[in-house]
Amino acid sequence: MAIRKHEDPIELFKEWYKEVDKCNFEEPTAMTLATATPSGVPSARVVLLKGVDQRGFVFYTNLESQKGEQLRANPQAALCFHWMPLGKQIRVEGPVELVSNEEADAYFASRARDSQIGAWASRQSRPLASRFDLEKRIAEFALKFGISKVPRPPFWSGYRVIPQRIEFWKSGMFRLHDRLVYEKTDEGWLTRELFP
Repeated sequence: MAIRKHEDPIELFKEWYKEVDKCNFEEPTAMTLATATPSGVPSARVVLLKGVDQRGFVFYTNLESQKGEQLRANPQAALCFHWMPLGKQIRVEGPVELVSNEEADAYFASRARDSQIGAWASRQSRPLASRFDLEKRIAEFALKFGISKVPRPPFWSGYRVIPQRIEFWKSGMFRLHDRLVYEKTDEGWLTRELFP
């Protein structure tokens, strides 16, 4: 069965996500994030989607991490959602921008307190001499903030991937899959079907 087209790929994404969300996946928001150095060396890791709307796809991170440094130097990214039990995959490509301070503050405030302390304690992507060093930093920041509100670290925020290309893939018999791609133009979204 062919992929049902929508005028807006964000609405199609939300329709597919609703289906995934009903399946009790452990992490339905898990997506592979690919970035690259200024010279084009790629790097990929799994992060969690924390928001999607007409502006794009949002995730949060330490801005001083490897991905943060790469996105600062080369503000382009690709995302891949692969929901194998449903035989579906979505790929997103486009430039990135930082979310607003208000958005980052609101999301940080919604996190569990231990996760907030962890954001301060982790020097993400830097060498760690021993697990004890991390635990010591966690204890230091827990003591520093005590019972007071934990503010968002200045080095922690979110990125929004602004989609310029979104591809929907649905598995088919004998590897004759369905592929539907949306590409952003000045007039709106252009859609094309692709060979599997």
